[in-house]
Amino acid sequence: MQGISLANITTGLSLAERIVSATLTTLICLILLFLNGIMLFTLRNKFMFRETSRYILLYNLLLGDTLQLLISQLLYCLTSFRITLTYPACGVLVLLGNLFSRISPLVLVAMSLERYVAVCHPLRHASIMTRGNTVRAMRGMWIVCFKIVLIQNLLILMFPFEQLDSLQMTQPCRYIALFLLPFSEIYHNTYSGLVFFFAGLAIISSYVGIVIAARSAATDKVSVRKAKSTLLLHLVQLSLSLLSVIYSNILTILSPLLNWVAFNQMQIFLFVCFFLLPRSLSSLVYGLRDQSLRIALLYLLFCRFKGPVKAVVS
Repeated sequence: MQGISLANITTGLSLAERIVSATLTTLICLILLFLNGIMLFTLRNKFMFRETSRYILLYNLLLGDTLQLLISQLLYCLTSFRITLTYPACGVLVLLGNLFSRISPLVLVAMSLERYVAVCHPLRHASIMTRGNTVRAMRGMWIVCFKIVLIQNLLILMFPFEQLDSLQMTQPCRYIALFLLPFSEIYHNTYSGLVFFFAGLAIISSYVGIVIAARSAATDKVSVRKAKSTLLLHLVQLSLSLLSVIYSNILTILSPLLNWVAFNQMQIFLFVCFFLLPRSLSSLVYGLRDQSLRIALLYLLFCRFKGPVKAVVS
């Protein structure tokens, strides 16, 4: 999953430095979890959001990102304090982390196709992007991702664990530590490459389709502009997801170029940029760009939460 992203991130640091880095990243994680939690609550609290396809897709994207945020920070803290797990416990964490990270590219593709249909086929949008169709599509994506990740973990079970003296791991829990057989890594890299290639192709194709549709005089220019911005955002999100996958390769390139202190600082910085911040990008952007969501969020923050406080004070 993270490769050496979490393997050597704090190996050369003192206890005080490790405590500071873990505290800093945890504080950032808690802030981002709060933002995502507010957004998730808002999407589930309003009937309109629960019945509209684009908000259903956004909810699933945020749910996967939020849970992945939790798993990433948990693994980071375990590594910071050099806490090792057993292979079964690590396998469960890795399975969940992979499941939540794998769902994001698929949901981004679905959201891009939804915008394409809304702009290029507005008369058919209501019949295609129904609540039932969206829920079934999302359920299918979660099931497919779970099966893919389950196969990855079943490949790990092919390793002869009975030959080990103990199931206790000797290194921090991370996905690369479970590459006990060469075929596991091949499977992981092949699947990741195919998913990101076809996801990128689908988003770019949707963008091109919208650009072509924009030439039509009957097309709503405002909707086209918003849809193009949204698809570019999805492409950025997909790129950030890809960077988190190849994070270990980036560190391998940087390691001979930096001294040990600078390298550790760079690892922490990239962990925040590639794993933490991208998981709240949807909350930040949609919370600001989407008028309906923005109004609901402002009401939730300044009216609903503030009301009880005023009542208590009075």
